[in-house]
Amino acid sequence: MDVVTYLAGVPEARRPALVRLRELCLAELTGFEETIAYGMPVYVRPGETEGEIAWANQKQYISFYLMRTDVRDAFTDRLAAHDMGKACLRFRRPDTMDFTLVRDLLRATAQAGPGQVC
Repeated sequence: MDVVTYLAGVPEARRPALVRLRELCLAELTGFEETIAYGMPVYVRPGETEGEIAWANQKQYISFYLMRTDVRDAFTDRLAAHDMGKACLRFRRPDTMDFTLVRDLLRATAQAGPGQVC
């Protein structure tokens, strides 16, 4: 499966938000490889084996996975107002996705250079 096929299989109501999320990932994660792993889109730095960013359509929400602890720590204040697990930012309604925050997280990940993922 590829990401286009993945997107074709998500509910129509969530597809625009997921397409926008993908577009942000492709624009901000320059040089990263887009692949499918664990059944979801994942972005991996060339030469690395672990993804640093991923996202998925879940039953109750859209997940945005930020696997870089250093980037999460740098955004603690901005993430505090959101539903955030260890590495998963959950958006229960596509129309309330904070794309500015997502863009800033993607930029910080790309600029951070290679690092440890959780």
